[in-house]
Amino acid sequence: MYFQYNDMNNLCNFAAIKFKVDRPLMQQQKVIILDFGSQTTQLIARRLRELDTFCEILPYNKFPVGDPDVIGVILAGSPFSVYDPEAFKVDLSQFIGKLPVLGICYGAQYIAYNNGGNVEPAGSREYGRQNLTTIDKNCPLFKGFDDNSQVWMSHGDTITAIPEGAQVAASTLQVQNAAYYIPSFKGGKPVFGVQFHPEVFHSVQGTLLLKNFVVDVCGGRQDWSAANYIETTVRELREQIGSDRVILGLSGGVDSSVCAVLLNRAIGSQLTCIFVDHGMLRKNEFTDVMRDYECLGLNVIGVDASEKFLTDLDGVTEPEAKRKIIGRDFIEVFNEQARKITDAKWLAQGTIYPDRIESLNITGKVIKSHHNVGGLPEEMNLSLCEPLKWLFKDEVRRVGRELGMPEHLITRHPFPGPGLAVRILGAITREKVRVLQDADDIYIRGLREWGLYEKVWQAGVILLSDVHSVGVMGDERTYENPVALRAVTSTDAMTADWAHLPYEFLAQVSTDIINKVKGVNRVCYDISSKPPSTIEWE
Repeated sequence: MYFQYNDMNNLCNFAAIKFKVDRPLMQQQKVIILDFGSQTTQLIARRLRELDTFCEILPYNKFPVGDPDVIGVILAGSPFSVYDPEAFKVDLSQFIGKLPVLGICYGAQYIAYNNGGNVEPAGSREYGRQNLTTIDKNCPLFKGFDDNSQVWMSHGDTITAIPEGAQVAASTLQVQNAAYYIPSFKGGKPVFGVQFHPEVFHSVQGTLLLKNFVVDVCGGRQDWSAANYIETTVRELREQIGSDRVILGLSGGVDSSVCAVLLNRAIGSQLTCIFVDHGMLRKNEFTDVMRDYECLGLNVIGVDASEKFLTDLDGVTEPEAKRKIIGRDFIEVFNEQARKITDAKWLAQGTIYPDRIESLNITGKVIKSHHNVGGLPEEMNLSLCEPLKWLFKDEVRRVGRELGMPEHLITRHPFPGPGLAVRILGAITREKVRVLQDADDIYIRGLREWGLYEKVWQAGVILLSDVHSVGVMGDERTYENPVALRAVTSTDAMTADWAHLPYEFLAQVSTDIINKVKGVNRVCYDISSKPPSTIEWE
């Protein structure tokens, strides 16, 4: 971790900041997004949050009937056809006509199919950029739209007949019923359906469409903000925790750090943080992070357990086995420290919304195990507290800024819970950790010095420890390890593109690593995106 002098001054003065007094809050409005298994469901939520509107993603069959805070409902896409026997089905009568409803792709087809319309397989899969050749600008959804606005299609079926009482709102050259609306469903609230995806970047005015729905149709106040979230959460934490003591496991990352500062504002000295060094942090990270936390005024117990972790990982090569060993050892070390705090009743975690959504994926498929989702060990006998559980990563950063945290903490890249263990391909040894820490340190320092660090979402070095590359240094032939540099751009890590870093920078980093890191004689750059690749290699 690297500091500017002014940042450190601000950081060390942090504990002396006087915070404003809580004020009464209005009822929290929210839009419910029903998930039918689409890969873009989270993007809908992200767009609504960008519109300062709170929303919640729920499984298609978990609509909160009777919740007075709900102002509208969005039915997302799905990998299924409405005709598939295994297709997810929702009881529309729970909300249609009672609340404004927007169906997107499968959602639009499902509404049409269940209300007298007709859905049929398209002659060919309709996928990619299209332009709206006709637009009914009297439809509230398309207020302010440009002629020929570009949208993104991705569906195999198409709506060939819309429900009785519905009107066509937009068409493309290939799709007559690209959008439709029912001004008043059986005398009640309006219903809208679009067969394109307004949530994706390629639908140029998609955010405007969502704003028209949320603000103009649903009456959203756009009052979801970092400041309001902090005030609401602080109040809820005080009510939830009372005078109890709370333990928080810190990782040094953005999520756990913001979680700690938020809890510290709410309950102060009732919070005890535990920061475990498992031996696979970045170079000098344990010392730097402990200094950060001290300046933030947090009560932190630092534990160097690197010997235990490295011993238990000796000879282990399977990625998921590494994660499980690190998770098990972390719980053991954490429990040992937690038991010393005899009156603690709560365990706090920096779990954020994407963790929970991916872990609760309605398809039941787990892409990889999360280090901070899945419940508590029974022997801890603690209740769980997750102050950031509704936030996306960029919202966590907004909350951190609102809390007054210094920028170098807030902009820090995500880092895997198992640390460098999942960036060493093959068995882990102390020497391999040393090699990777040195290479990673050169890379991250270089990104900062070239002004590139904050232009990428995440970056790191991968050590191909089971591969030996032939090289020549001086007059001698070498057989050492290659490393791969990874840098991606993203907004929420659900999708990511490889960062187009300058060739001059990559050349300089390659030279520095090969010249300065004993054990490395080749540097590669990973140019794969997610999907199909993941950000981490393991």
